[in-house]
Amino acid sequence: MATSDTKLADTDEKIFIGKGEETAWLTLALANRHGLVTGATGTGKTVTLQVMAEGFARAGVPVFAADIKGDLSGISEVGEAKDFILKRAKEMGLTFQPDQFSTVFWDVFGEQGHPVRATVTEMGPLLLSRMLDLNDVQEGVLNVAFRVADENGLTLIDMKDLRALLDAIAPDGSKKAADDEEDPLAPIRKAAQGYGNVSKATVGTIQRQLLVLENQGGAKFFGEPALTLKDFMRTDRDGRGIVNILVADKLMQSPRLYATFLLWMLSELFEELPEAGDLPKPKLVFFFDEAHLLFTDAPKALMDKIEQVVRLIRSKGVGVYFVTQNPIDVPDKVLAQLGNRVQHALRAFTPRDQKAVAAAAQTFRPNPKLDTARVIMELGKGEALVSFLEGGGTPSMVERVMVRPPSARIGPITPEERKAIMDASPVKGKYDTAVDAESAYEIIQKRLAGTAAPADGSAGGEGGGILGQLGSIASTIFGTNVKRGRMSTGQVIARSVTRSVTDKVIGGVAADLGKSLGGSVGGSIGRALVRGALGGLLRR
Repeated sequence: MATSDTKLADTDEKIFIGKGEETAWLTLALANRHGLVTGATGTGKTVTLQVMAEGFARAGVPVFAADIKGDLSGISEVGEAKDFILKRAKEMGLTFQPDQFSTVFWDVFGEQGHPVRATVTEMGPLLLSRMLDLNDVQEGVLNVAFRVADENGLTLIDMKDLRALLDAIAPDGSKKAADDEEDPLAPIRKAAQGYGNVSKATVGTIQRQLLVLENQGGAKFFGEPALTLKDFMRTDRDGRGIVNILVADKLMQSPRLYATFLLWMLSELFEELPEAGDLPKPKLVFFFDEAHLLFTDAPKALMDKIEQVVRLIRSKGVGVYFVTQNPIDVPDKVLAQLGNRVQHALRAFTPRDQKAVAAAAQTFRPNPKLDTARVIMELGKGEALVSFLEGGGTPSMVERVMVRPPSARIGPITPEERKAIMDASPVKGKYDTAVDAESAYEIIQKRLAGTAAPADGSAGGEGGGILGQLGSIASTIFGTNVKRGRMSTGQVIARSVTRSVTDKVIGGVAADLGKSLGGSVGGSIGRALVRGALGGLLRR
């Protein structure tokens, strides 16, 4: 971090963060070793986050950040030469140069940004259980439901699909055993019971938790078209990284939904991106604000998975920066992975506060010139203790610095400015209209009405048997059975055909048909569905 360079500007190799007795530089080649920004409310964390995001964007690195209060949206507009900004720049020997950065706004509720959606199938049982706050027994039943869905071609896209599936696997006490053959859902119920006891009471509890999630607005998150995470990894025509901002002021009213949603995004990046090794700069930098919500009351099994993802995603070229108030909010195993640190002021009013100050001081490499624990409590607004990784990947000695002023606007933008940015967005129109494709709900309703093939794949009318299912595939490919307003042909193939044929014989024939048609479909048909570290569906 220490340098004799007097030119205080970002370069192709490093980002200028602040200046004290020494100059604080964040090395781009080491930025994927993750980081931590901490400090009490009102000490300048959001401005520091903006300074870092601007530096990454200038270097051509796309950025994703959650905007809890709306202040970060100002990065999309030209900075204003206000007195306090000019004063700080002058004190640091800088010439303030206003700037702005290409920005895309996202919003789970689709109100202040492009809608962000995922399918229930891709979310997976582990993260969905966390979102629903299920206990071990309930999580076990949800795992059974996903397994049955995966094996019976019941694609779970939205909440009504999951509700229909849960109803289908619940024991039906109104029917006698002798009547099972007349029950069109008997094969599904039998398959569910084959994995363990699935009680109607437990299914009912999960259904009630789904209602709570729906009341929090979670239903808007599940659906199609699902988010393509590569849309985050864009640069503008000037070669700068695009700053993706998740509008999270309303989302934060449901903290568990917020934390699980960001964790899902992180796991998707981990599963989708190829190994990249050490790069000159990250492919993407991910800022996780209010990070304590991720770890609060998280079960050990989930914590182990989170630690694994954070540890390994570095090799995918992604840098993760946790933003929270106290370092003790982050578990030790995760904290050990965060090499780049920015610590704003902490106040020691309570025993817990004193513990947080001591913990924060101990996480830094000591500097003989500083009493780190004392300085943490003396820092003014905009000041910070920093320690960034140096050439060998070792942390530099902690230094006290004044964080540089941002180049873009500090503070929120107006609704009119936001609308203009969204109208010019590179993803305008791609996600704005929801699509309701045929999935588990529709398939189960057809079986109940006697118009769909049985769950075991046996022949039953024109649509049954191998030829019937292959005919359905061919009809989908050539567009003869796709209703207007439904998914596109490519989406149908990728999300329905590849997940619906599980019988080995049908799978083999269909795979040959798919391969003769070309593309990736043939290679996917008939293969077992694979889930990743956090239970999400691998798109392979």
